[in-house]
Amino acid sequence: MDVLPTIWFIAIAALWIGYLLLEGFDLGVGMHMLVGVRGDAAEKNRQRRVMLNTIGPVWDGNEVWLLTAGAATFAAFPFWYASLFSTLYVPLTLVLLGLIFRAVAIEFRGKHHTARWAKTWDWAIGLGSFVSAFGIGAGLALTTTGLPIDANGDRVGGPFVFLTPIAVLGGLAVVGFALVHAATFLALKSDGPVRERAGRFVSGWGILALVPIVGWVLVVQLQSGGVASWALVAVAVVAVLLGYVSARAGREGRAFVGIAVFLVAGAASIFTAAYPVVLPSTIDAAFSLTISNASSGDYTLGVMTVVTAVALPVVLVYQAWSYWVFRKRISGEHIPAVHEILPAVRQP
Repeated sequence: MDVLPTIWFIAIAALWIGYLLLEGFDLGVGMHMLVGVRGDAAEKNRQRRVMLNTIGPVWDGNEVWLLTAGAATFAAFPFWYASLFSTLYVPLTLVLLGLIFRAVAIEFRGKHHTARWAKTWDWAIGLGSFVSAFGIGAGLALTTTGLPIDANGDRVGGPFVFLTPIAVLGGLAVVGFALVHAATFLALKSDGPVRERAGRFVSGWGILALVPIVGWVLVVQLQSGGVASWALVAVAVVAVLLGYVSARAGREGRAFVGIAVFLVAGAASIFTAAYPVVLPSTIDAAFSLTISNASSGDYTLGVMTVVTAVALPVVLVYQAWSYWVFRKRISGEHIPAVHEILPAVRQP
């Protein structure tokens, strides 16, 4: 057994799961800013500001999980990284652009106070979140089901060869999960109209929105699933049912935990079923990349393991502390009135 490559396969899987778990509700909140508000213009703006403030202290820290997952893949499995990023160059570029627009919009929305200014950046946040979630879901779905790569790990076909039904399914899977996860998060972290609408969304649309991610899980399980991965699927089913029942009963904390466990167990079942293949080839199974033929040397993996064992606990404790500090609910009462900073008057 390849011990160090297996450890790093598990580590990368954990980083992707952590990213989907934490950044999932961030991206979902961005999309809810377009579809989850009601009322007059002033009320809609107030509700959007409440939503934005629920993720304000944590959204940029959550994105670090994506950067770390990419960096870990580059260092631990360079051949996996090279084949994946070159084959999915177009969708990953779109993901990057979506994340940039979203980050800029979050920072700039409050720099000026007009209806047009706010509306422009609201759309940038919502569309940037949608494009990012869809692109990440499409990429991960293709990573776990297969891409047209040859014996050298090179893409066979044009730049849009990635655009397949499974890519669309994966994109919709992450978008749907992000919307549900964000709704449970908003119900837990906000108060007033935002909390009420978020709770109704989970109760009314939650199951339907999660259908694509269930489809993705089943595709992978039917393709390469085993006893362990199917057991994780069972855990995911129980968790999502408990989360849905809790949401309908108004138990917001349990609903959030249920959806979170659903994601962790479901994503873990996908990676478990895929192991030891890191990137299947749809041309010939002999061309697939595995933890053996795609990994770095033992020395590199050993150094990475030692550094990670020292640094990772510190990062996790710090991020957990930041969530604890900003754990309380936010409502419209906590949002200050909009005001303009007047230019200084030149003295005669």
